[in-house]
Amino acid sequence: MTIEKHQIEQYNSDLIGRHEKHFGFVVAEISDVESILEKLIGFQIAIPSWALGTGGTRFGRFSGGGEPRNLEEKMEDIGLLHQLNGSSGAISLHIPWDIPSNYQEIRNLASQFRLRFDAMNSNTFQDQKGQALSYKFGSLQHVDPAVRRQAIAHNIEVIRHGVELGSDSLTVWLSDGSSFPGQLNFRKAFENTLGSLQEIYAALPAGWKLFLEYKAFEPNFYATTVGDWGQSLLYVNKLGPKAFTLVDLGHHLPNANIEQIVALLLMEGKLGGFHFNDSKYGDDDLTTGSIKPYQLFLIFNELVEGMDARGMNHARDLGWMIDASHNVKDPLEDLLQSVEAIMIAYAQALLVDRKMLRKAQQENDTVACQEILQAVFRTDVRPLVAEARLRSGAALDPLKTYRELEIRNALIRKRGAVTVASGL
Repeated sequence: MTIEKHQIEQYNSDLIGRHEKHFGFVVAEISDVESILEKLIGFQIAIPSWALGTGGTRFGRFSGGGEPRNLEEKMEDIGLLHQLNGSSGAISLHIPWDIPSNYQEIRNLASQFRLRFDAMNSNTFQDQKGQALSYKFGSLQHVDPAVRRQAIAHNIEVIRHGVELGSDSLTVWLSDGSSFPGQLNFRKAFENTLGSLQEIYAALPAGWKLFLEYKAFEPNFYATTVGDWGQSLLYVNKLGPKAFTLVDLGHHLPNANIEQIVALLLMEGKLGGFHFNDSKYGDDDLTTGSIKPYQLFLIFNELVEGMDARGMNHARDLGWMIDASHNVKDPLEDLLQSVEAIMIAYAQALLVDRKMLRKAQQENDTVACQEILQAVFRTDVRPLVAEARLRSGAALDPLKTYRELEIRNALIRKRGAVTVASGL
């Protein structure tokens, strides 16, 4: 299904008076509002194909109905999100869950929904039906060269699918590691993993990037072979200029200073992109900005400062994607909330007075530094984000419009009440 343009315009017309009042108030003291709006309009956040269905825990999964049954319906759902918020113009595929049966038809469908293909994601953390060798004890790190060759071949296959669709990057996340002391020789595991990654890296087409994700724990709880940003950076530095570290906001130990990690990776030219989510205790994969919105702003503050220092294009030079699990919410509503939180944090970071902040830092004026950042964080920039949506032809209030159009009920009528999306 698609939303008719006049439907969005109708709901916008009911809100436009209130929006114009709030927008005028916010921009009264912003000198470069048009520049900020231009950046907000151009900023796109990829939606992963596995995020359109209900997630789950180790104990259960509770489908909400109307979930997409195939890749085409997943793209349809992301197209709906993009119509509503104007900021979800990319899809990230996971192989083998989303292998296209006809590349040309999928490319045509992407064009219809105004979507591009973001990073391709490989899967060696599960054994697939008909798979010859198991990844129970690792994939790229495995002690058996035959298992490593199988995992390498899978990643190269994922690259081939991406080439057919117009993607230009591969994300590698490994569950490889060990659960007990003595189970693994750490040095050999690193060497095996590096050798495997080098073969995958050699298969990258011109213009492609490899993103290496890290995770502190799970499913292995004693050691993870790519366990933190330092280990990922060590690998990508050894691989070469087309390899970068990918930061998942949930993949850190409690109270990690993610904004500092981001700043240093940017400084080294080795930050590849983001998986956005939020967490309370561990890797909870919660709605972005639902638990730690100030941290999200601080991360974007470092991102904007670091990208500007390197002359980077905010929209294109890093990969931006959501990676979350929707256990109790409508996945589309959750994704609308996440995109909104990301856009708000980005807008706030664009408002930081860099000259004033640098001056306060140079003078060791700690109080002023805090005030500069917190004053921006406490500014309600939602009217700025809404204005960017309005100028993109999207909804002033995407979530309200989604609910009033009863889109979930329409999807249930079309697809059924007991559908379960492919993936986890």
